[in-house]
Amino acid sequence: MSIHVILETERLVFREFTAADAPLIYELNLDPEITRYTLDPVRDLDHAKEILLNTILPQYTLYQHGRWAVLLKPTLSFIGWCGLKTRPELAEVDLGYRFMKPAWGKGYATEAAKASLQHGFSNLGLDRIVGRALTGNGASIRVLEKCGMNFIGEQVVEGHLHRTYESLNPLIRS
Repeated sequence: MSIHVILETERLVFREFTAADAPLIYELNLDPEITRYTLDPVRDLDHAKEILLNTILPQYTLYQHGRWAVLLKPTLSFIGWCGLKTRPELAEVDLGYRFMKPAWGKGYATEAAKASLQHGFSNLGLDRIVGRALTGNGASIRVLEKCGMNFIGEQVVEGHLHRTYESLNPLIRS
């Protein structure tokens, strides 16, 4: 199978999702601990495919970025997703990530988030990238902080209180 690799880190490979990845999206979202802070459970395989076709895949064409499948080297096993999402309704690009529970606590989210930020600034020329986590999601907040994102305040987004962080492109700001 040929995959469209977006970027690689020491331990991870990022590739574009395809419509055939619905089972991966569904499996990732089956665990209530994973969706506890995301508030968007996936109902079934059809719903997972709908998310791919209507939300994830269009970002690649419209903005040349999106949420990417994250695979563990050297086996290329799926461990979650990470990447950038343009949110026109908020006039911003946000950094997001979600990983399978066996991948937690190993630094993959931080490694993937740092790589996504660097890609957004160096390869896509973005000025600013935002990251948000619900106020109770300490693990996700730590990832944003480890990536060097700056806390800019708490905001209600989609009806829930989030801690909001941002990174500005150092290539533009220097």
